[in-house]
Amino acid sequence: MTGTTTAADYGWLKERHQLLLDAYCLTLVRDLTPEELLRALGAEGRRRIVGVNALSGPSSEASGLGRFVGAAPVDGWALMVEFNGYLGVTDELMRPLSRGRRVVSHFLNVNAVDRFRWYEDGDLRLGFQPLFADERYGSRPDELLAEMRESGFDLTERDEDGDYDDYYESLTGASFALAHRLTGIRVTPELFATAGFLCGVVPRD
Repeated sequence: MTGTTTAADYGWLKERHQLLLDAYCLTLVRDLTPEELLRALGAEGRRRIVGVNALSGPSSEASGLGRFVGAAPVDGWALMVEFNGYLGVTDELMRPLSRGRRVVSHFLNVNAVDRFRWYEDGDLRLGFQPLFADERYGSRPDELLAEMRESGFDLTERDEDGDYDDYYESLTGASFALAHRLTGIRVTPELFATAGFLCGVVPRD
């Protein structure tokens, strides 16, 4: 593991990026440039945008055409951000994309459906719903138990009918923290504000 942040380190997300947190997917892909990533996803069109918040408007405008994605280079990784998207947790896309590399993604939508995925060389090593982190799957579902706890996940069994509205905020931070541990890429306010994204639209099937 290469990073040691926890959920508490990401409180700034709610203050500065609440619109993103309402429905987002964030993906980190090692050893691919943004151009290579967009090409692999079949994205059409190319435009450059600075800062995560600036992705929101174009994402809404493209909603009828497909999934708008932005990818930025960060220390040997491509950081892909989607407003109201889910490509980063789509198995048929990420599993082949991960061959020869690591892919880490996490997702939350407006219906409180959430996902965390770790792919390695074509293999889904770990997948789970952050709210129900006791239910894990993949080829190595228990390899990161200590890291998951330290990041802020509750690994005890939870009642699916419970009221967890307040808990979702810390879960999002925990997802960012676990992704940091798996990739070494720490998402910061400065990174989100200054990252230069290459953007395109992945057509709907």
